[in-house]
Amino acid sequence: MPMKMKTLLKTNWTALFLTGLLVLGAGAADIPSYPQADWEVLFDGEKVSGLRGYRRTEFPWNCWKIEDGVLKTVPGKKDRVDLVTIRQYEDFQLEFEWAAKGSSNGGVFYHAQETTGPIWHTAPEYQLLDDGGHHDGKNPKTSAGALYAMKAPNIDKILAPLQSFNRSKIVCNKGHVEHWLNGMLVVEYDWDGEEVRELIQTSKFKDKPKFMQFGKGHVGFQHHGEEIWLRNIRITVLKGS
Repeated sequence: MPMKMKTLLKTNWTALFLTGLLVLGAGAADIPSYPQADWEVLFDGEKVSGLRGYRRTEFPWNCWKIEDGVLKTVPGKKDRVDLVTIRQYEDFQLEFEWAAKGSSNGGVFYHAQETTGPIWHTAPEYQLLDDGGHHDGKNPKTSAGALYAMKAPNIDKILAPLQSFNRSKIVCNKGHVEHWLNGMLVVEYDWDGEEVRELIQTSKFKDKPKFMQFGKGHVGFQHHGEEIWLRNIRITVLKGS
């Protein structure tokens, strides 16, 4: 390739990357402020608080680790355990940052119950995914930010480059649910709304009688077997709930 063309391509990619950073930064101002109580920090870069293993009393350090200020799943473990909050939440605002490594897949659950089955039998999922490297990214309904397997995110969503951190937020406020990704509202629905109840009946969850039947429950972080990075995890109960 001629040197002039290489220089032009490098300049264009640099401009696109810088533009993306500007958009991400501007997006922070677009996230609305909700009435809230004090924040409960679940992970601050050094210690985990208020989290334990799903259906366990302790934290599963055999398949999770803290490294360089990041909470990471440990891939390749036969006994992989999802995390859940010790507390249960009804109306809340959860904020966290996440990054995918390679073709990683993960998720965040909410209003989850601890039953004899896996966590996804009761709780909806905010999908965490490397869209370009994982086959789920080819289907909008299972791509990053989606209400997993039911509702696709906004087509204008902005996803950080691979192994760069995304900023996400989940808001449950008096039955109205929002998924935010890098400053953009990408999914919203009403918990008991006709739309989501119809979506359940045409999804993989239709034969799960306890799926989305609880308006209060645990927040959960999935260990799907691949490596997902999490940091700056905090949650607050919305006032009036």
